[in-house]
Amino acid sequence: MLRRLHVPSHPDLLVGADAVDDAAVWRRPDGRALIATVDFFTPIVDDARTWGRIAAANAASDVYAMGGSPLFALNIVAWPKDRLDLDLLGDVLDGANEVAAAGGWLVVGGHTVDGPEPLFGQAVIGEADPARLLTNAGAAPGQVLVLTKALGTGVVATAHKRAEPAAIAAGGDLAAAYGAAIRSMTTLNAEASLAALAAGATAATDVTGFGLLGHLHRMAAASGLEATVDVTAVPLLPGVADLVAAGNVPGGTGRNLELVEGLLAWVDGVDPAVWAPVLADPQTSGGLLVSVPPSSAEALVEGLRAAGHAAAVVGTLGAGTPGRIVVGAG
Repeated sequence: MLRRLHVPSHPDLLVGADAVDDAAVWRRPDGRALIATVDFFTPIVDDARTWGRIAAANAASDVYAMGGSPLFALNIVAWPKDRLDLDLLGDVLDGANEVAAAGGWLVVGGHTVDGPEPLFGQAVIGEADPARLLTNAGAAPGQVLVLTKALGTGVVATAHKRAEPAAIAAGGDLAAAYGAAIRSMTTLNAEASLAALAAGATAATDVTGFGLLGHLHRMAAASGLEATVDVTAVPLLPGVADLVAAGNVPGGTGRNLELVEGLLAWVDGVDPAVWAPVLADPQTSGGLLVSVPPSSAEALVEGLRAAGHAAAVVGTLGAGTPGRIVVGAG
């Protein structure tokens, strides 16, 4: 989001963009909360169907981050029809439909324009119980932070763009990292959302373009709290540390670090040159970062890991400078 817009007040607007990331929540006449969100981007993988699956999972992520369930979606497409076959667009849409079907929402239409480069995403409408709505602003002192997916999709995507096609094939240098990134990005946050609610989560955000540091900063600031992060606990996709050391850092990483400039402290022994590119890595279809009571954090992590999620307790929230993040080890 390049510029945050002024959100006018209205009695039925329960939550605006100040408390959630690029979404809004509206009170329905029956008392339920209606969630509206949108996201789209250029291809980050070579396979059209996989791109569609990633984009749909990513678009629904804000709904899950708020403790909601997607209901329906509209496709958003820009397509250079004179340069790319429309059959490829069909594959993109098929991939998105597959993920939507798995998540239980309907794709009911959309809009397509001719454009200089392909873009795809969805505007997703969901619903939630207003009494259990999760936002950036609901965290409490003493709670712990649980991250539900490993970091590094931006790093892997950057390495993929710079490598030969054979690198992601079986036995290639990027095969393990690329395969893990695809599995992560096509995994819905539905299960993590339900588990977070059951664990008594009071705040959540999905970790996407602003990276872990950017999204955590916004949560801590909105909640009036200071955060700590334990780098030894942060889950990473395979090979990410080596890829960062080799210089595979997206351009968005620097912008994410600028966002938290002046509100980021590194404990002695933690090298920012090593960890900043990982913690600020822009994620696509990343996991949820949830704030839960300490008493339920271990069970939440164990349950998610048993279900195949790379979940971990990665930090805490407490009194201090709102929005400040202290990065340590252990």
